[in-house]
Amino acid sequence: MGRFVRLFALTLCLAVLGAAPSRAADELALKRVLLSTGGVGYFEYEATVTGDADLSLEVRLDQVDDVLKSVVVYDDVGTVGTISLPGKQPLEEIFRELPFSRAALESPVALLAGLRGAVVEVSGARKLKGRIISVRPETTALAGDKGVVTRHRLSLMTEDGVRQLILEDTDALKFADPKLQRDVDRALAALAELGVRDRRTLKVRIAGEGTRTVRVAYVVEAPLWKTSYRLTMPDDPLATSADIQGWAVVENLSGKNWNGVELAIVSGNPVTFRQALYNAYYVNRPEVPVDVLGRVMPRADEGAVASGAAEEAEADDGARKRASALRKRRTGVMSMAPASGGSRAGEKAADARPDLARVTASESTEATSYVLFRHPTPVTVANGYSVVIPIVSRALDAERLALYQPETHATHPLATIALKNGSDTALPPGILTLYERGGKGAVAFVGDARMKTLPAGETRLLSYALDQNMKVDRENRSSNRVTTAKIAGGYLVLTARQRRETLYRIAAPARQARRLVLEHPRIGGWDLVEPSAAEAKLTPRHYRISRKLEAGETVKLTVALERTELQRLALATMHPNQVRYYAQARELRPAQRKAFAGLAERLKRIEDAEARVSGHQRTLNELFSDQDRLRKNLQSVPRDSDLFKRYLAQMQADEDAIEAGQAALKASQKAVADARQAMLDYARGLEL
Repeated sequence: MGRFVRLFALTLCLAVLGAAPSRAADELALKRVLLSTGGVGYFEYEATVTGDADLSLEVRLDQVDDVLKSVVVYDDVGTVGTISLPGKQPLEEIFRELPFSRAALESPVALLAGLRGAVVEVSGARKLKGRIISVRPETTALAGDKGVVTRHRLSLMTEDGVRQLILEDTDALKFADPKLQRDVDRALAALAELGVRDRRTLKVRIAGEGTRTVRVAYVVEAPLWKTSYRLTMPDDPLATSADIQGWAVVENLSGKNWNGVELAIVSGNPVTFRQALYNAYYVNRPEVPVDVLGRVMPRADEGAVASGAAEEAEADDGARKRASALRKRRTGVMSMAPASGGSRAGEKAADARPDLARVTASESTEATSYVLFRHPTPVTVANGYSVVIPIVSRALDAERLALYQPETHATHPLATIALKNGSDTALPPGILTLYERGGKGAVAFVGDARMKTLPAGETRLLSYALDQNMKVDRENRSSNRVTTAKIAGGYLVLTARQRRETLYRIAAPARQARRLVLEHPRIGGWDLVEPSAAEAKLTPRHYRISRKLEAGETVKLTVALERTELQRLALATMHPNQVRYYAQARELRPAQRKAFAGLAERLKRIEDAEARVSGHQRTLNELFSDQDRLRKNLQSVPRDSDLFKRYLAQMQADEDAIEAGQAALKASQKAVADARQAMLDYARGLEL
């Protein structure tokens, strides 16, 4: 555009330069990075300062919550004044207080249109001063059919009336109101400083004396670093050691390049939180309606007759009002009095300055909850790149063996390495690749294994292949044996010993000896009785039982689990078959078997009585059915016929039989009840 547009751009550049903070110290430089398997990273910056200083640190917008949670400043002799940063939506807050919107700064035309009514001073070929009325575009055709050009006509209300000019022909334009000019400058500076959407700048104010090193650090989300191992074994089956190398895969996704940083990685499982500290929160408050006085309509006074009592009441009421006013005046004087010493206390609190905590770095490589690996040389990694660094290189005790896991393979065990960590620090979890080195130096890949965290002094079994030269067969058995029995209070109380056996038949390779580690499942409430518990090692879900086999040897191994079960059976509700079983059970004593024989006799009486009840019920059902038949027949024959008389006589005979049957049924039902009570009394009286 014209000269005015170029002037507008120059004003923007000056605003940006004016917004840049003056540096009272060296720039904060990233010096140390510590990555944790907890999914976070510790980033430490350094700067050399002299006296008081202002430090600036740029962080990503998605990291601000973590930075606000964890930022810390280390200064041996100085103190931290404040740590400030723009709000989450700083531009919206800034423009909320300005007389124009953010869109007004998109062009000079938009700014002038947004500030309609403001006083401006125009210089150049024409000098004018007036209030902005409007800015309107005008399209003019160029000579020779070379197209059109758009210019803007600015209308001003001056002392001489409305004056117009072409905005593109002016040399300069400024706002006559200094405050409005400052608002425009402040808005442009804010756009330059805060226009980056995904970045925020922290400003740390340091107070102190002398030249010193200040460190600023924080903990933010970081990619999980991974571990991978290489284990090289000699091809000798009797070898007792192996060489292990551990490497860490680290990604730099921090948004900044790492240039010569001290890199350390931590293996542990720390507790980490996230909290939206960068969001603004407001407390919901209940809205109370405004009290509006209702319309008052006093009734018309009809007059009153004065009396002595009324005069006394009026005098008392006046005295009460005077006393109340006196109390209010006294209360007002007391509430205005300042608290004793309040001003001095406030001055003392303002002068007080908290002492800065000092930090002592630990030189240990393993603590209670983590293991630290520090790379010996500085590391340079560009943002978005990865680096693989060695963390372990040593010889460890290792032994070849066969691990049988029935849930993994029912027939063949797994070729396994028993690796013991004889170092001073734990090894983090990771994938392990196994190699085998021959006598002539040739190396072959033999398999991969997964390794959980291996603390110092402990051993892990690393399975990497299927051992098809060794076979395992198994057979399951179970038994239940009564150990004690007691009859008391109408109950049979049995103590039974349950047993689960698994017979393993193991065949070693024809030409190689093997040490087999067999994993047998653990069952809650069951105890290992064979082999003894001292011969087995425990994992969270298995017993580990070890056996040495010579070449070509076949062995049998029995693993037995037992538990004691207590059974409490009510004698009165036992099935007759159960009663007859215990009457002959060898697990019971003779007196107990005899008691069950007596119980069986009484159950037989109950069964016989119940059979008689069933018989009487069937007879009655037949009589009732015959009566129904006779009633239907009586309805179909003449009443004076011999057949009618015969049916009637038969019905009378059935009625007599029904009465007799009902009496017999009642007697049989009573016999059943008596037999049940007799059995119950007998069962409750047994004490054996």
